[in-house]
Amino acid sequence: MGLDGLVVVSDPYLQRRFSQADLRALQAQVRTESEKSSYVGHINAYLAEDPFLKNALPIDPATDHLFHLTKDGVLLCKLINLAVPGTIDERAINTKKLLNLWEKNENHTLCLNSAKAIGCTVVNIGTQDLAEGRPHLILGLISQIIKIQLLADVNLKSTPQLVELVEDSKEMEELMSLSPEKILLRWMNFQLKKGGFQRTVTNFSSDIKDSEAYACLLNVLAPECSAKPSPLAVKDLLHRARLVLEHADRMGCKRYLTPKDIVDGLPNLNLAFVAHIFQKRNGLSKQMKQVSFVDGLSDDAQVSREERSFRLWINSLGISTYINNVFEDLRNGWVLLEVLDKIAPGSVNWKMANRPPIKLPFRKVENCNQVLKIGKELKFSLVNIAGNDIVQGNKKLILAFLWQLMRYNILQLLKNLRFHSNGKEITDNDILKWANQKVKDSGKRSRMESFKDRSLSSGIFFLDLLGAVEPRVVNWSLVTKGEKDEEKQMNASYIISVARKLGCSIFLLPEDILEVNQKMMLTLTASIMYWHLKRPTSYSLDTENGSSCETSSVSTSDDSASESSFDDGGAR
Repeated sequence: MGLDGLVVVSDPYLQRRFSQADLRALQAQVRTESEKSSYVGHINAYLAEDPFLKNALPIDPATDHLFHLTKDGVLLCKLINLAVPGTIDERAINTKKLLNLWEKNENHTLCLNSAKAIGCTVVNIGTQDLAEGRPHLILGLISQIIKIQLLADVNLKSTPQLVELVEDSKEMEELMSLSPEKILLRWMNFQLKKGGFQRTVTNFSSDIKDSEAYACLLNVLAPECSAKPSPLAVKDLLHRARLVLEHADRMGCKRYLTPKDIVDGLPNLNLAFVAHIFQKRNGLSKQMKQVSFVDGLSDDAQVSREERSFRLWINSLGISTYINNVFEDLRNGWVLLEVLDKIAPGSVNWKMANRPPIKLPFRKVENCNQVLKIGKELKFSLVNIAGNDIVQGNKKLILAFLWQLMRYNILQLLKNLRFHSNGKEITDNDILKWANQKVKDSGKRSRMESFKDRSLSSGIFFLDLLGAVEPRVVNWSLVTKGEKDEEKQMNASYIISVARKLGCSIFLLPEDILEVNQKMMLTLTASIMYWHLKRPTSYSLDTENGSSCETSSVSTSDDSASESSFDDGGAR
């Protein structure tokens, strides 16, 4: 022990080890500060005019004010709506000047369930983390939200001109299966090739540290904004990066990073920078080339919405593979096996499974055959479906199988609350009876005859149900009669945000309520039921007659591992 209690290390090896650890810690701190500064700049730029936040902005990036500002949940909710407009009905956000702990918790719950609903991974984030303003978790969540905003147009649906990147149907299938980040890299290399750049950029870190790719990209996209000296004529990397950012400034691109961030190769900030360049000027032809393999690219609205719901549900389970498109990413069977293992632990024989990447088609079929075998064991309806149908991307059959997976998950979670169901199987009809009984017991007169009852489009029944399970959660002054289309739309939007604020993890859209999508009506009702039954004091379910009685309970410890999909505010 040295003076003042400092540890003196004389061994050269240990000195090297300590210095490396210190260096890593210092690098992590620098990275955190750079990201915080970037995200604060983004928030200041995009939310400056928000009526609720304008008095709190701009945030000073040199302080920890960002983390204090997120403690009431409002800023994060606003940021989610900025990324995907309309995700949260802002009438459901608690925005009083002084919020109590309950109201703050409601905002955090709404935030986390809404974040899952736009594709964020929140498996290791809880409401308490947000309430305490934990920097690394908050920065991680903000990073995901901003990335979703910046990458919103990096897909064929929003930017059909991306078809310019492919030459045939095989390349089109590959492009459709890529994540937005991979598509952005492919676009960047497409533009670099035009400028005669000799290397291929494979990441947003080490491959762009020297700024050469950036210099070439900006010269291709905005040659009129170039200036002397050319970045490529400068040897000092920091100076070169500075010139690149000045070129981007002249293009009108927001600055998400510093010259040092480029030289250090910070991936999140460089991804944000390239995404903003793509938003500002993608350099693709406005006249989309007419090619036969583009036919059928756009799905009908309901298929598209169901694909979205199932994709977000799968990603919320916390499996190791993140999917971007269920019709493409499930074709090798591996993700479906992961999902089955999550919702029915022990059902998958991993010794017989083929891990990606899988080049041989019959190996994919083997995985999909095991998927169907397990499905039959779980009593799924699988008439006229074979493993090869999944491999070939049959949309109708894939959606049908995914619906049965989600429904099985919901019913198992409800069944696992054995204190309420007495271990009996819970059916769709039990959920229907429970919902009607809850509304009736609360003194309301609305009722649903089935999950395809057209009267559900008004939204009144679900608002009555939400009010029945938690009287204080619905602000009835905001509820309309649900007679006109505009009134129905307002109610539907409010229902989804109120349910998420309550603690329900749901993935439907207002259109699903307006059109009374039978599958989504069941999942919404079941999610409300699951939340209610997990409360410390709740009602037990008599599956014989649908009646209920008050009791005390604690949720069982053996709930399915996929519980986070319907749990309150994010998994632990």
